[in-house]
Amino acid sequence: MQEQGDRPHRKWTLVAAILGLSVTTLDQTVVFIAVPQIERELQIGLAGQQWVVNAYLLVLAAFILLGGSLADIFGRRRVFLLGALAFGAASLASGLAPTSNFLIASRAAQGLGAALLMPTTLALITQRYQGEDRAAAIGTWAAWSGVAAALGPLVGGALIEFVSWRAIFFLNIPVVLFAAAVGFWRVEESRREDASRGDLDFPGAALAALALGAFSYAAIQGNEIGWTAPTVLGAALLFAAALPAFLVWERRTRTPMLPLGLFRNRNFSAANGATLGLYGALSGSFFILMIHLQSVMGYSPWRAGLATLPMTVLFLLLSSPLGRLSERLGPRVPMTSGTALFGAGLLFLAFLKPGQSYWLHVLPGVIVLGLALPLAVPPLTNTAMSSAPEARAGTASGVNNMAARLAGLLAIALLGIVYAGGFRMALEPRQGISDEGRQLIERAREEPSAALQPNAPQRVRQEVGPTVEAASQEAYRYAMLAGVLLALLGALVAWFGVRNPPDRASGRELPQTR
Repeated sequence: MQEQGDRPHRKWTLVAAILGLSVTTLDQTVVFIAVPQIERELQIGLAGQQWVVNAYLLVLAAFILLGGSLADIFGRRRVFLLGALAFGAASLASGLAPTSNFLIASRAAQGLGAALLMPTTLALITQRYQGEDRAAAIGTWAAWSGVAAALGPLVGGALIEFVSWRAIFFLNIPVVLFAAAVGFWRVEESRREDASRGDLDFPGAALAALALGAFSYAAIQGNEIGWTAPTVLGAALLFAAALPAFLVWERRTRTPMLPLGLFRNRNFSAANGATLGLYGALSGSFFILMIHLQSVMGYSPWRAGLATLPMTVLFLLLSSPLGRLSERLGPRVPMTSGTALFGAGLLFLAFLKPGQSYWLHVLPGVIVLGLALPLAVPPLTNTAMSSAPEARAGTASGVNNMAARLAGLLAIALLGIVYAGGFRMALEPRQGISDEGRQLIERAREEPSAALQPNAPQRVRQEVGPTVEAASQEAYRYAMLAGVLLALLGALVAWFGVRNPPDRASGRELPQTR
C-alpha cells in the first residue's frame, strides 16, 4: 500500500504524464489546421503538406513500441525527460524552419521525441499507482488528453490566424519544459527489473521505418514526379522488400517489438483492423477537410478550428456513458455501428460547396461524427486491450496506439493520391481561355495544389479561378468518399471479426478463440 506521504509525489507524476501526453495530442490536432497556411508561406504544394504531417506520423509509428522498451530498460523517468526535451527542441526547430525540407526534418524529429514521450507517460502512472487508484489516474490522464484535443482547434486556430503558424510549435516549448521540470524534481525513477538491452528490437524498428518511409515516398512523390519515375519505382520495390523482411524478423527474433502471436487472437486482430479503418478515415479525411475549408470554402484558420469543435466536445461528453453501454451490449454492435456512422458523417460532409451555410451543411455532419466516435472508440480500445493476456497488456496497448498512428500515415498518403488524381481528371480548360491561362492549368496538372494559390497575374488568376475551383471541389469529393470507404471497411472488419464475450447481452456469440 502506498504511504500517505507518498501521495504528493504520485500527484506530480500524474501531472507530468498528463502534460507529456497532452502536448503530443495538441500538436497533432493543430497541424491539420496549419498546413494550408504553411503551404502559402513556404509554397510546398500538396506533397509538402502531406510530408509535414506524415514525417511526424512515420517516425512515431515506427518507433513508439521501441520507445516503451527503452523506458523499461533504461528508466522511465530518464526516457520521459529525454523525450520531452527532444520534442521541445524539435518544436523550436519547426517554428524557426526557413525551408520546407527543414520543417519536414524537424517534424520527423518531433515524431522521435513523441515516440519516447507517449508510451512513457502511461508507464509512469502504472508504476506509481495500484488498484482503484491506478484506474482513476488513467481515467484522469485520458480525460485531459481529450481536453487537449478539444483545445487544439481553438488555440491552434487563433494562433495561426492572429500570430503565425509558427506559433503552434512555439506553444509546445513551455509545456514540455514544465513537464521536464516536474519529471526531474518530482518523479522517481523506475524500470523493469527483468529487462535487458537484449530486449531492444533495433532491427525491427529500422525495418519498420524503412518500409513506412518507402511507402510514403512512393505514394506522395508519385503524384508529383510521376509513377514511373526511377526514385518512385525504387521506393515501391524497397517497400515490397522491407515489409516482408520486417514480418519475418518479428516472427523469428526472441524479443520482437511487434509480437505477431498476439494476432492469433481473433478479437485482437479485428480490433486493430477496425482501428486502421476508423482512424484512417478520421486522419485522412480531416487532412483533406481542413485544406478544403480554408482553401476553397474561404474559412479562416480560427473558423476552421471552431467548425470541428462540436465533434470533440461530444466525444468527451459521451465516451463514458457510451463506453458503459458497450460493456453491457458487448463490443461488436457499438464498434460496428459507430464506425459505420462515422462514414455516414463523412458522406454528408463530402458535398460541401463554397457559400453554403455552416449551420445547415457543416454542423450536422460534424455532430454525426461526434456521436460516432464515442460509440466506436471505447469498445475498440477495450477489445484490443482485453483480448491480450494480462502480462502483455502494455504491449497490446502499444500495438493499438501504433495502429492508430499507422492508419493516419497510410490514409493521408492514399487520400492524397485520390485527391490529386481527381483534381487532374476534373481540370479541363474552358473555351475561350487565354494561352497564359492554359499554361497555368497545365502547371496545375503537374502540381495539383499549386493552382489553389497560383503565382500568376491577377487577370489570369481570375480567368482560371472557376475552373480550378470546380476541379478542387471534385477532388475533395473523391477524397472524402475514399474516407467513407475506409470507415465502411473498418465497420465490416468489426462486424465479421469481433466476437462478444459470452456474458454479454448478445450471449449467443462464441467465446474468443486463441
